Amino acid sequence: MERLAGRIILLWGWRRALVAFLAGALAVLGQAPYDFFAACFISFPLLVWLLDGATGEASGSLFRRLRPAFAVGWWFGFGYFLAGLWWIGSALLVEADSFAWALPFAVVGIPFALAFFYGFAAVVARLLWSSDIGRITALAFGFGLAEWLRGFLFTGFPWNAIGYAAMPVPLLMQSVSVTGMIGMNALAVFVFALPALLAARRHLRLGAALFVVLAAAHIGFGYVRLAAPEKTATHSLDVRIVQPAVDLSEKWDASVRDRIFATLMGLSAKAPDPGHEKPQLILWPETSVPFLFTERPDALTALGDMLGPGQMLIAGVVREEGGSAANADSRYYNSVVAIDDKGEIADAVDKVHLVPFGEYLPFADLLERFGIGQLVAGPMTFAAGNERHAITLADGIRALPFICYEVIFPDLVAVDATSAQLIVNVTNDAWFGDTPGPYQHFRQAQIRAVENGLPLLRAANNGISAVVDPRGRIVDALAIDARGAIDARVPISGQAVISSGQRRINGMLIMLLFAIAAALLNVRQRLRVN
Repeated sequence: MERLAGRIILLWGWRRALVAFLAGALAVLGQAPYDFFAACFISFPLLVWLLDGATGEASGSLFRRLRPAFAVGWWFGFGYFLAGLWWIGSALLVEADSFAWALPFAVVGIPFALAFFYGFAAVVARLLWSSDIGRITALAFGFGLAEWLRGFLFTGFPWNAIGYAAMPVPLLMQSVSVTGMIGMNALAVFVFALPALLAARRHLRLGAALFVVLAAAHIGFGYVRLAAPEKTATHSLDVRIVQPAVDLSEKWDASVRDRIFATLMGLSAKAPDPGHEKPQLILWPETSVPFLFTERPDALTALGDMLGPGQMLIAGVVREEGGSAANADSRYYNSVVAIDDKGEIADAVDKVHLVPFGEYLPFADLLERFGIGQLVAGPMTFAAGNERHAITLADGIRALPFICYEVIFPDLVAVDATSAQLIVNVTNDAWFGDTPGPYQHFRQAQIRAVENGLPLLRAANNGISAVVDPRGRIVDALAIDARGAIDARVPISGQAVISSGQRRINGMLIMLLFAIAAALLNVRQRLRVN
């Protein structure tokens, strides 16, 4: 191991960049759908050794001294995001004649930009770098900080945060209910990087002890929480989740709208599965209704006729404000609407966090001059909603809806149990076909249920639709490309282990501990050298 580490440390130029790129790409195997987290125990030690050798000119400026570290982190990030996000290009091939030109931007440009966060992580770590376990704590702090910033800078895109690799199954998901993703990201990098100590042997016993303690705590807490009896349910809700598997090439085709709507109606109206009651709530995916209700009021009448007494439908729709479709002043919202058994819209919630370039065009006036337009979401540009609120269901149960990738933002889905007892996520992952994308999206939604201690209902146009319990266990699900409906009775009893605010504080404290440890070990080494 010492010989291998030495060879990695001495790499230079394109060889060092290539190894960093490959190490980052390898780490993606820790994410869904592969869930081979052991790959991270190779990737992060390689990164540590690469950073050991990333020394700049001692007499140069701070920029020159840190540039090699930034390059290593950037190449690691570029490999990680390229291997983990290549499937984004699938959305541009749905209408290839119009959008194939944007493939380089989506497949290469997005990883190129996101890699700067990991370049930053490497720079932060290198500033606090020392020998042996000190550099492991520095790396954990650097990546923890970078992943936190990735959650909100430039609208935020915390997709495939490193911490998810440490949570492939419900047993290993429970710790996030205490640490939050902020703490989980830092802890995961620390544990994944510990094998780097095998090369020098110093602090090896301390590293092994910390590994055993952290792994035992992670697994043990998961076991205890999963084994603990569920709290007595205060209510229960019979639900049906509909997955219509609509071909996106037909999504906005006027000639097949009635057929799509009939498919949704048929799946919603069928008899309950054996052992299940008639659903109180029916859930349709994001933008599932293939027309505007303002253009087709007859559709609301048909829904009222289909829904029985006490039933409610929550459907993903495009909602219009400001007049008819021909009105240039109309505004469109990616929304969910709650429709009661009278065929009336009882409530509506608009998507607050829109997808840049997909649902709206940043700097639209400037980019449109260069012929760059909105890429994938639909035939119109969406406006962002002002606020989110819970929808009241049967027996006063309150469900908080999140549309598409809103569910990947932990702080956005920080649900207070007093304001909602159920998380709803509607999405249209058919844009990405049977690629890793829908599996990664589902995993992140699954973790939100664990964090908040609440059940999750998820409806996707073409997978993965599921019912997830408050501890992340899948009650029932529909696979990608399956057309059908899930019937389930959902007990309403969940409650977060701690509040979302306390989770955030715990995560920040974990990062701070790593920063303090790295700084102290760095200072001690400098004093020893002097």
